[in-house]
Amino acid sequence: MKADGRSSADAGTVQPASPAFQIIILGAGGGPNEDNVTGLLVRSTARQWTRDSVLAVDAGVHLAAIIKIFEEHLPQASLRKTTVTSAAATPVNGDNLSTPTESSRPKLCMATGPFANLELPHETAKANATYVFRSLISTYLITHPHLDHVAGFAINTAALQQTLRRKRVAALPSTIEAIKEHIFNGVIWPNLSDEGDGAVGFVSYDRLVDGGNVALGDGEGRGYIEVCDGLAVKGWSVSHGECMRHSHHQGSYSSESTEAGYTPYYSRRSSSRKDLSSGSMDSARSQSFSQVSPEKKAYDSAAYFLRDEHTGKEVLIFGDVEPDSVSLNPRTARVWQDAAAKLSAGLLTGVLIECSYDDSQPDSMLFGHLTPRHLVTELGVLAGKVKALAVLDGKPGSPRKRKRPSNGHTFPSDELQSRRPPSRHHVRRRTRSSVSPSTALRPESPRQSSSEMVLTKEDAELGSIVEEHGSSHRTTNSRHEGGASKQSASTKPLEGLKVIIIHIKDPLRDGSSLEEMILAQLQEHERESQLGCTFIVSQSGTSIWL
Repeated sequence: MKADGRSSADAGTVQPASPAFQIIILGAGGGPNEDNVTGLLVRSTARQWTRDSVLAVDAGVHLAAIIKIFEEHLPQASLRKTTVTSAAATPVNGDNLSTPTESSRPKLCMATGPFANLELPHETAKANATYVFRSLISTYLITHPHLDHVAGFAINTAALQQTLRRKRVAALPSTIEAIKEHIFNGVIWPNLSDEGDGAVGFVSYDRLVDGGNVALGDGEGRGYIEVCDGLAVKGWSVSHGECMRHSHHQGSYSSESTEAGYTPYYSRRSSSRKDLSSGSMDSARSQSFSQVSPEKKAYDSAAYFLRDEHTGKEVLIFGDVEPDSVSLNPRTARVWQDAAAKLSAGLLTGVLIECSYDDSQPDSMLFGHLTPRHLVTELGVLAGKVKALAVLDGKPGSPRKRKRPSNGHTFPSDELQSRRPPSRHHVRRRTRSSVSPSTALRPESPRQSSSEMVLTKEDAELGSIVEEHGSSHRTTNSRHEGGASKQSASTKPLEGLKVIIIHIKDPLRDGSSLEEMILAQLQEHERESQLGCTFIVSQSGTSIWL
């Protein structure tokens, strides 16, 4: 197909009629390979490839991955005629005699790959990748300061000499302080920022407000701040495991934990039950465990809502995050509350979220990450909030048609709903088999028809399209698997939502693919919970369209 300028040779490339976002996966993994750690590029498709039109979200791997993409696809670049407007004359005696004249000249353009349709100012892969780095990317949106999310950017800043403008690093204040103190400090790396002793000025800091700055924006965009041409962001802090020592980058015990319906945390080993379909989180804990010492705090990470200013559509991107059910400071429920309103209004097109391990990983060894069982439980929280909003509107069967403010701020009815225990007829109890050890430990391979599915046009119109480059994204949707009727599928609370999996940790061992194992377990949990979402395991060097 040629809807986006790519040739029909790109088999498997399917694009919706009018996507709002292109997300380029520079790094899909969570280590320990240093060439495949978290790094994304996001742009609004309404802006095409223009200066400052690209946003980097985390940059554990960055410029090297961009170079690799150009090395793969530059040989397929082709000359195209472009129209250039120039001035024929300059003002004379104060009179502006310059009249635009048009001249056509061929210019080298990318024909395939994530950078298709980009006009190339240079001949080599490295020079063109550096052009993208210096000119097209305006801001680096960082979820947290772990090396697998910032190392590439820190090293790449050496290529910012002789540029015209500073790069902008946007993050929550704790992340900015950690980068400032521990990376651009003149010891680990030169202070290339514009703050502190010996500041060089290549990088400026933009400290975001947790939950959004209500003084900015208007309507559904209230609380958002522009981070590149066409995209605005609002961030929420989330928890990423325990921080065992005192530093600037620590979370804290917050009142939001009880507001979200959780009791204070007493042990990382929980005996609570979680309902997947309704999103209820039974916070009953085993009373035999001792309270965690006050020296332990939750490490701060972030989840970002990106808003396309042209369409109003949004995508939600998580940094590393742990399940609320085992967190010292459970606060992901706030993000789901915000996301539910956007999903109900038809604005949320996709969620990018980590799933670092398969279900064989015990809760005591999560290290602040998710497994399939925990991810589907978290999505169940989102589903429960979507259904609750639909009930409030009197439309239990139509959660996607609801219009509500999507700025994430709590209204009286929202707060009441978030604190109210779910009624029995809204709760679907999980069967014991859905969380049994045999289920969690089963290294089952996904069915061929699901794991290697090529998305159809109908799938494309639901929202997310996958661009392939040699290897396909692995996708599944419950309607393909269970043969559910169209009527029953329409009642699933997350129907049409694309959940893109990132940050899978490579075990570096022989045997079955961890990506396939995680996808199979997600499929199984989703079939039992009937959420209706589609899972996509991301692959480095490819694009996802939402």
